[in-house]
Amino acid sequence: MEDLLPFECIDRELIIRKKADTSDKFGMKPENRKAEELLKYGIVNIDKPKGPSSHQVSAYAQKILGLDKAGHSGTLDPGVTGVLPIGFGRATRIVQVLLTAGKEYVAIMRLHKDVPEHQIRESCAKFLGKIQQLPPVKSAVKRQLRERSIYYLEILEIKGRDVLFKVGCQAGTYIRKLIFDIGKEIGCGANMFELRRTKAGPFNESTLATLQDLTDAVYYFREGNEKLIRRVIQPPEAAVRHLPKVYVLDSAVDSLCHGANLHNPGISQLESGIEPENVVAVMSLKGELVCYGLAKLQSQGMLTDHGLAVKTEKVFMIPGTYPKIEKES
Repeated sequence: MEDLLPFECIDRELIIRKKADTSDKFGMKPENRKAEELLKYGIVNIDKPKGPSSHQVSAYAQKILGLDKAGHSGTLDPGVTGVLPIGFGRATRIVQVLLTAGKEYVAIMRLHKDVPEHQIRESCAKFLGKIQQLPPVKSAVKRQLRERSIYYLEILEIKGRDVLFKVGCQAGTYIRKLIFDIGKEIGCGANMFELRRTKAGPFNESTLATLQDLTDAVYYFREGNEKLIRRVIQPPEAAVRHLPKVYVLDSAVDSLCHGANLHNPGISQLESGIEPENVVAVMSLKGELVCYGLAKLQSQGMLTDHGLAVKTEKVFMIPGTYPKIEKES
């Protein structure tokens, strides 16, 4: 069975609340946006190299693109490689929804003594599910015991004292500390020898681009060829693929762009399985990201004629993209 993060295991159905068309006069399907717009408002899934910090890599990408603003989706230590989505322009805010999304890593754990293989496997199995973890002394959070979930932990290879494994975990799990605790459980001690992030929410290795790829894409774009830019830079909607979605009528979009909350009458379609306090992406009928917020009702509750469906948290669409329409009585 394939190892999946929680959101990858959910099969959501699209529920029609009110059939509606969307006007071609306003907005645009994300795949039809001009390359120039992607450069100002997009996401690049950088394959972070070993050496620089996540902040430095983000600064490099910002400089390559010649932009004023860029932000990454969660820190990787300088020695760690792999998936590092970076948003730029208005998309810097959307990467924040990735901070709380599940992550996947491939790591090499180096044991301090020779240990029978069955003992290694038995000890690793004890770390599946909810674990208690004390963050390292050098960490960005308060150092207190906290609960984290390990969704899967698969040993890929054991060679001498080196154990190659893949782990899917809740955001905020420290893999270095996980390895230390596993070594303690085995009884011989262990340290992290190598670490690579392979998933950050909906982003994985299939869409990775190096800083050199980004440099080349910008060069060719300036020469009139936008093929590489379109491959390397993804629309901001890519960052909410893991979130449940609510699709709104054209008439509801502009008020949401001004920070209004979403009430049931403004909904055209929605996905099943939404629960109160879930973070949900609010989309136009063209598939554009309007905003995200906290659901206040279950999916079924959003099908009624009245009710607050989503409390708006952050707006991404520029006001005026859709016309201001007076509320229907």
